Amino acid sequence: MGYESYYNLIEHPFSLAADERFYYDSPQHSKALLKLSHAVETEKGLALLIGPLGTGKTTLSRRLLDQSLDQRAEATLLVIVHPEITSLWFLKKIALMLDAGSEGEDKIKIITAVYHRLLDLARERRKVVILIDEAHMLRSKEIMEEIRGLLNLESERGKLLNFVLFGLPETEEYLKFDPPLHQRVAIRCMLETLDENATYGYISHRLRVAGGSQSLFDREALKAIYFYSRGNPRAINTICDNALLEGCLLKREQIDVTIVDDTAQDLGLLTKDN
Repeated sequence: MGYESYYNLIEHPFSLAADERFYYDSPQHSKALLKLSHAVETEKGLALLIGPLGTGKTTLSRRLLDQSLDQRAEATLLVIVHPEITSLWFLKKIALMLDAGSEGEDKIKIITAVYHRLLDLARERRKVVILIDEAHMLRSKEIMEEIRGLLNLESERGKLLNFVLFGLPETEEYLKFDPPLHQRVAIRCMLETLDENATYGYISHRLRVAGGSQSLFDREALKAIYFYSRGNPRAINTICDNALLEGCLLKREQIDVTIVDDTAQDLGLLTKDN
């Protein structure tokens, strides 16, 4: 029996997967989503969201994607999985995502196919946005130049293509490889870790979505979770998930501070004596 059955949960509340249902609309996430949505709606060209590991960038990218699709935008999400991609691979991937129907290795032909596809979408009054998650993997000047070139594609009614980049803070430094591109950032958002109250709200929200009691962690346990996690959502998930497992093994009805302290020690986190 897993801890979800023991605590009468319908599923794991603290999975590390980017699940739209568990999205917590903290003040800073709400503000970022509104600003990015505005960038898409008004076709700003280039928007940027940066933040440390585990602060919810990927979840926000999925949220923005769903919103954009609901508004009938031609929206697609590209996740960069390693830093060794070439500018040619990038252009071919963009063409494929836009269904531009271009093959081969000739960049000019690829860009021409993308341009004509974008014109077709513009005639249909479709806003086109490409969301790029893990954008800090784009580390070459050549790719930055390709993004700027794509942003130069316009019709009589304005920009044909928009990008929203999601990445670690160093993403902004890579954009500076091409200064004219960096100057085109029209919307910039920075995610921070959650404060103490938002941490409590985040835990409560995830427990509620999973069908559990919001009092599953006592007050001192919540304070300890904030202390060890420093308000980082990914760290909160890891601590809470392990604490619930430990509580199940100990047959405890509620997670107390001792369980959280022991969990933090097992995870190799800082102790309160440090």
